[in-house]
Amino acid sequence: MSVKGIASAAQMRRLDQYAIRTLGIPGTRLMEHAAAAVADAVCAFAGSVGTAVAVCCSGNNGGDGIGCAYLLRRRGWQVRCFLVGERGKLTPDSAAMCRTLESEGGRLERFDAAALQEALKSADIAVDALFGTGLNAPLRGDALAAVQLLNASKVPVVACDLPSGVAADTGEVLGDAVEAALTVTFTAAKPGLLLPPGMSRVGKLQVADICIPAEALATEHWLGELPDAAWIADLLPPRRVDTHKGDYGRILLLCGSRGLTGAAAMAAKSALRTGAGLISLGVPASVYPILAAKLDEIMVFPLPEDENGRLKATAVEELLPRLQSCDACLIGPGLGRSEGVRAVVHEILRRSKIPLVVDADGINALSEHIDVLREAACPVVLTPHDGEFARLGGDLTEDRFEAAKQLARQTGSVVLRKGYRTIVTDGEVLRVNTTGNPGMATGGSGDVLSGILLALLGFGLAPLDAAAAAAWLHGAAGDLAAAEIGQYGMCPTDLIARIPQFLP
Repeated sequence: MSVKGIASAAQMRRLDQYAIRTLGIPGTRLMEHAAAAVADAVCAFAGSVGTAVAVCCSGNNGGDGIGCAYLLRRRGWQVRCFLVGERGKLTPDSAAMCRTLESEGGRLERFDAAALQEALKSADIAVDALFGTGLNAPLRGDALAAVQLLNASKVPVVACDLPSGVAADTGEVLGDAVEAALTVTFTAAKPGLLLPPGMSRVGKLQVADICIPAEALATEHWLGELPDAAWIADLLPPRRVDTHKGDYGRILLLCGSRGLTGAAAMAAKSALRTGAGLISLGVPASVYPILAAKLDEIMVFPLPEDENGRLKATAVEELLPRLQSCDACLIGPGLGRSEGVRAVVHEILRRSKIPLVVDADGINALSEHIDVLREAACPVVLTPHDGEFARLGGDLTEDRFEAAKQLARQTGSVVLRKGYRTIVTDGEVLRVNTTGNPGMATGGSGDVLSGILLALLGFGLAPLDAAAAAAWLHGAAGDLAAAEIGQYGMCPTDLIARIPQFLP
């Protein structure tokens, strides 16, 4: 099963050098492939023909932009190409791109702020090819001026490899950075594209294959992985014809309380739309009539409750036999907070033999007793947002990747750390999700994610795979909803309705 990787700046330098020096691949060939990937992205983003402005420096990232300029000209585009820096300092490969551009009637113009500003007024799109992975100091001088002009113009920008000004390994914004609409990164994503604050400058992220051979790629171990549609398709093959409902997971949800029935309903419905075979939902007795009426396809059953409509500790004895006949369980959404809820969560963790997803109020029940996780007798997936992550002991000041890995190791769990660029890790393998949009930042969205994850665990997927696939499907459904409805008006039920469009 192939998956796109995450690589540091140093790794990318080693890969390039291995391909060029060991395998004998001309650097210009790799640059041409990179330029072609950017040109293709420009045409897909802005239309088959238009007016473009490319802003380049003298390094190899600039060569990618110069190559993109002449490829766009071949396709009928009007292109102006500006060089920030001295022509005499072009790298050999970038100089080769420049000669091709000029041999075909193009021109590499020396940077002039007024000229660039004027060119941007009539441009359909701009190409940022100032700095790639090598930038390690704040932008200044003409480079800073060029970035600020690009941002002020409001012309959509396609960035080559990274938005100029974003540090490749950390995501730090070095003085200022291009605000790209689309970033075409080469071979593998760089951590800075996935970490704050740089990730907010990336726009849509596209990883392009520039034909570095597999032999070279095999010399590096990726820092992490980016699941995509092809990876999801491999995980979820079409259903066999000779199957029945029991083959697609018997799952149990422990969700909801008085005044919080929506969380339970959305988690159950999203599990159903993801394809779960048999779904049971245990709820406090007083909300049983509400949810039983709402959920025709779900087997809802009542459980002992306290005077506030939350689960009592005695509910555990009724739940244990049900757990034995199920394949996975979700505990948390809408349960509220009480001593009874805390006791149920702790005891289920200690006694369940099937994979558990612990979300929302399930996480709150663990926050003061995180040691219970080390007593778990089953695989556990935790799904915290940043506030819950901190309550579980996660470090919000550290690198998001490493902090998530540390919490996974400390708890022995798979951690799905929600947010823009959701992180999934078991403490060793790291996966980062690139689907999703701000329209999903609304109450109930997390309940939909938990339901998807539960269904995938019920299918028998490994917890790490199930969590990464759930994050991707959740975000993809959100992206489709945003495209069809708009980010402001979309709601969690819109996500649920669109989940099946990404399944076999």
